Amino acid sequence: MANPPSPVHGRGAQSGAVPQRFGLAARETDGDWLDEREGIDGPGPRLHTTVIEEKPRTIVSFNQSPDIPFDRSINAYRGCEHGCIYCFARPTHAYHDLSPGLDFETKLFAKPDAARLLRETLAKRGYKVAPIAMGTNTDPYQPIEERYRITRSILEVALETGHPVTITTKSARVVRDLDLLSTLAKRDLVAVGVSVTSLDARLSGLLEPRASTPARRLDALGKLVAAGVPAHVSIAPVIPGITDQFIESILAAAAGRGVRSASWIMLRLPHEVAPLFREWLAVHFPDRADKVMHIVQSVRDGRDNDPSFFSRMKPQGVWADLFRTRFRIATARLGMNREHLRLDCSHFVRPSADGQMRLI
Repeated sequence: MANPPSPVHGRGAQSGAVPQRFGLAARETDGDWLDEREGIDGPGPRLHTTVIEEKPRTIVSFNQSPDIPFDRSINAYRGCEHGCIYCFARPTHAYHDLSPGLDFETKLFAKPDAARLLRETLAKRGYKVAPIAMGTNTDPYQPIEERYRITRSILEVALETGHPVTITTKSARVVRDLDLLSTLAKRDLVAVGVSVTSLDARLSGLLEPRASTPARRLDALGKLVAAGVPAHVSIAPVIPGITDQFIESILAAAAGRGVRSASWIMLRLPHEVAPLFREWLAVHFPDRADKVMHIVQSVRDGRDNDPSFFSRMKPQGVWADLFRTRFRIATARLGMNREHLRLDCSHFVRPSADGQMRLI
């Protein structure tokens, strides 16, 4: 990129990239006019987060993907204010004719009826219980959870019905629900994964500008362990040339807080995420942008991304093998991943239409 944009402070994306997959009109700001305007009026106004309340008919999404370890999930929000530049969910905003770039992290959707819709799903006679994954697309503990508390309401339904759930987050806000999580944990109904990508607060501020700092995420892991909640550290994603140096130190820091389960995921760049990430590299790491993308492509058969089932979550090549080896050696040394957690589905009590509970 010959002329990368000026950094957009406090946001991950550096522009409002519009998806060309759907033939939407491109949005461009003329560079000469931008320079002239800022010289006269100063920098443009700060981007503010807006939230639209959505009224979906259902809240549980089912899938048959062979690449992920769950078949159902709940996403309380669309878009995510954390603004992680690498977020694979960014392209979903295009379905709303919105940008997977800045729109994804500033124009959010909330689903306040989630708890009611969940009860309706669980009450169906044909429903078969299995763990529900939360945080699979956008973060259930992003900043607007402070206001909406939708995630908490879902956990209340899980506790009420004895339904197992899993959570993945980059936010220390998860510990605000320790009362529910610890009670669920006593019945083997919950597991919480906290994603940590680096131990450098400044770097994380560029990658994930509105997520909790690495230190606060690690502190949250320690609090979860102390409360008896099964806790997992996820190094997701590993970005070669940017964050891979932290693999061992993240694992050691998590293990030092009692965490005994860990995983890693290689960077994925589907659809608009690839150009957004390239733009981010050009702004923040122009000196190594080519090297980073060369390694990314080397583990994806020469492409920015591999969308195919069975292979999309299994990077190949010498770099992928190196990361796997480093992870395996570190977890073995730290005594991690020696046991496999299984949640208990036997506690489930189906809610009825009249609000009462009945055994399955």
